[in-house]
Amino acid sequence: MGMDQTETQRRGLILINTGPGKGKTTAALGTALRAAGNGMRVLVLQFLKGSWHYGELDSIARLAPDMEIRQLGRGFVKVGGAEADPEDLALVADAWRVSAEAIASGEYDLIVLDEINYAISYGMLDPEVVAKVLQDRPEMLHVILTGRSAHPTLVALADTVTEMREVKHAYQKGILAQKGIEF
Repeated sequence: MGMDQTETQRRGLILINTGPGKGKTTAALGTALRAAGNGMRVLVLQFLKGSWHYGELDSIARLAPDMEIRQLGRGFVKVGGAEADPEDLALVADAWRVSAEAIASGEYDLIVLDEINYAISYGMLDPEVVAKVLQDRPEMLHVILTGRSAHPTLVALADTVTEMREVKHAYQKGILAQKGIEF
């Protein structure tokens, strides 16, 4: 931010963390943590992650009311072959309703829509509907969307798109997920 920045240059950004590599949600939570530390009100809505317990949940609970997280899925979605499970479709529809209301509410400075890209790429959520709500959001609201296969409509709308690329992963050597690092 240069000294010559005018108020008109300040506005909410749309950021997308996508790609096949690890770290999409972790990066979004890092930005959310930074925002909360700057006195911003942050809401993290997790579309597909369910009732699993992550270390992040305990950390975020300590930051209330500045930062809150809500898990809106059941933890996994069956994809391929069979039609999408009606229960998953209902959960995604409900998660989107909660998200759209939160976006329009004006109560938040940053909203993270975690794993929304999966819901869209699995055909469970219309990208045009998401784009419209994002375009109509309060002017200063920042939104981060995460998940692989970000839809081209949303990529075009976004201000910043970061693609995570896996170069090497411990799993490939048979090393198990490590508590505090991967979960």
